[in-house]
Amino acid sequence: MQLNNNVTEFILLGLAQDPVRKKIVFVTFLIFYLGTLIGNLLIIATVKTSRTLGSPMYFFLFHLSLSDTCFSTSIAPRMIADALLKNATISFNECIVQVFSSHFFGCLEIFILILMAVDRYVAICKPLHYTTVMSHRVCGVLMAVAWVGSCVLPFCGPNVIDHYFCDLQPLLKLACADTYVTNLLLVSNSGAICTVSFVMLMVSYVIILYSLRNHSAEGRKKALSTCISHITVVILFFGPCIFIYTRPATTFPMDKVIAVFYTVGTPLLNPLIYTLRNAEVKNAMRMLWSKQFISGDKK
Repeated sequence: MQLNNNVTEFILLGLAQDPVRKKIVFVTFLIFYLGTLIGNLLIIATVKTSRTLGSPMYFFLFHLSLSDTCFSTSIAPRMIADALLKNATISFNECIVQVFSSHFFGCLEIFILILMAVDRYVAICKPLHYTTVMSHRVCGVLMAVAWVGSCVLPFCGPNVIDHYFCDLQPLLKLACADTYVTNLLLVSNSGAICTVSFVMLMVSYVIILYSLRNHSAEGRKKALSTCISHITVVILFFGPCIFIYTRPATTFPMDKVIAVFYTVGTPLLNPLIYTLRNAEVKNAMRMLWSKQFISGDKK
């Protein structure tokens, strides 16, 4: 007789099982997560308070930083805390919430990156129509659509997840039901969204870069700097996602390391990429810090 016990919690193996390595994971990813919070919250505060960063590009950058903060928070704190535990467990309900939140904010980031590409296309290829096409009202509507647009299997027997967070691929390996159709839906849904979005974005940036031949040397330099930042973020985010979600339900030992790139690495690097290559953002940050110091001295 085969027992069919419903699983109420899962065991997360994490990135390492050795106690010393787990301490290294704890310290490393705590620093990464704090860096992610500081970098993204600084961009959010800068864009929100600066009068010079009122263009649609910075409106989308504000929401990208907000999305990165939420995306990283849905995964990193739990992973950091679990690194201190001998046996890390997560309840079924918490696991499902983590799956939903990570995929929600992951999809939101994809939509925002697409909107940023549209913004750059209109700004560079249709500059005379930019203020009309990318008005504040249009940007608000597009952003609302992105937030809304990014909006159950029985598990029994094995409950050990060889990962550091709950994700669909490792979870499907534990399902006691037939997951063939679900796997196909995962590849056709998450995989297709990642692949199609990546191809669309790269094609759009090729068109944008090609159109720069008609601009002045100074205009080309400024537009190229912005586009390179966007392309770098797109490759860093979509590369690992395509590797993970566009293949059948097979997992490899390297999956956990690759997942680190888009769950922890991208939210950490995005603020650096967008600020180091953007003089306007750096100047706005300096003004923000100056205001803080002045107000602090007055007190």
